[in-house]
Amino acid sequence: MITLKKIAASALLISAGTLLGVQPAWALLPIQHWTEANGAQVWLVESPVIPMVDVQLDFDAGSRRDPAEQAGLASAVASMASKGVLAMPATVASEGAAPPLDENALGEAWADLGASFDASAGSDALHFSLRSLTDPALLQRAALLAAREMGEPSWPADIWQRERARWSASIKESRTRPATVAGEAFATAVYGSHPYGLRATEDTLARIDVADMQAFHARSIAACRARVSIVGAVNRAQAQTLVATLLSRLPARTAAECAPLPAVPEVAALAAPAEQRIPFASAQAHVLIGQPGFARRDPDFLALLVGNHILGGGGFTARLTNEVREKRGLSYSVYSGFAPGLHAGAFTIGLQTRPDQAAQAVQVSRDVLARFVREGPTEAELRAAKDNLIGGFALRIDSNRKLLGNVANIAWNGLPLDYLDHWTKRVEALTVADIRAAMARKLQPERMVTVIVGGQP
Repeated sequence: MITLKKIAASALLISAGTLLGVQPAWALLPIQHWTEANGAQVWLVESPVIPMVDVQLDFDAGSRRDPAEQAGLASAVASMASKGVLAMPATVASEGAAPPLDENALGEAWADLGASFDASAGSDALHFSLRSLTDPALLQRAALLAAREMGEPSWPADIWQRERARWSASIKESRTRPATVAGEAFATAVYGSHPYGLRATEDTLARIDVADMQAFHARSIAACRARVSIVGAVNRAQAQTLVATLLSRLPARTAAECAPLPAVPEVAALAAPAEQRIPFASAQAHVLIGQPGFARRDPDFLALLVGNHILGGGGFTARLTNEVREKRGLSYSVYSGFAPGLHAGAFTIGLQTRPDQAAQAVQVSRDVLARFVREGPTEAELRAAKDNLIGGFALRIDSNRKLLGNVANIAWNGLPLDYLDHWTKRVEALTVADIRAAMARKLQPERMVTVIVGGQP
């Protein structure tokens, strides 16, 4: 029996072979883009080898839209999508009426289809993801079921009370771990009052009820606000039919009713350095050092990607690893990374070390960072980073699901359709001066925050 799992595995192997072959994959798989009459924007890559399709629908309904007193609202909306759907009247063409479904019936329905549908909320967006075979009858049924979950969740109050209790218990338990304490303190220090720094708590969840979720859903999840990314064995006409079905249970809105949502303020730069030492009974001290970084649309993105690979993102070849771990044995692992979004996500250096070594580990990490921002990489470091990143580029797009992630990234951040075509050439063209200048524009080592949890108070 051919299953979706078996086909997905075959797709990965065939896609990898195609992408690593003689012909460049993106010459064969261009991105098509258009806007539907209802305002939904669509990005499509036709990948006809395997009879399956992956779809991601993104809405500007991430946690940055949460009211501060109701942090967790976007995630609550996403989690309740799978907890039941309303009855569907016999007004949908050729489908007939359909009964309401609770969470168990929904799970059984997806199992019967051999398809999957998920919802999640990140900082910027609320995401819905569908994976299905492209048999016309099966895909139509999967798309309609997904449409009901997106557009007509039943919001069962008793299920929300159960989920809220579980979530609150999980939050309480997480605070027994030093990593959680460090992460929360770091987010507050870096982001201040910006929504990126909000975290759900037992108190904020207690303020969320079904009416709040319904109101958030009503103002945020609309066809005219959808950004739809599709990769799979469908052509444009089939994709348009698929999108129409997926959005069919969302209310129609006029252009005036779909005006842009209120702007979210940018993350404020840090005015001065700050350090927090939080006592914690743990064998290791957890250390985080950082600041606001940059938005994903920033033209310095690739220079910063390569620069961070050299500084702390390249594993055992990175400078931080060499100085903190290899030379001094202060930590088993140390890393650095940027988290760009629609706003300036955090730049972070992270490590764990013995509490009595925390001060030394922090100082070495700061020194390595300051020197790298001041001087940039060596030619040898840059060459090695380019070889690694360019050589591994095919692995970023070697399956439909990875391809979908890249297409959704282009869609959400307004990147050019040929962004991936020129990725390797743009990385290859970067110079030491480019890396140094980009790092200097974005990072201020003298104004960063430092959080140490578990070290000596």
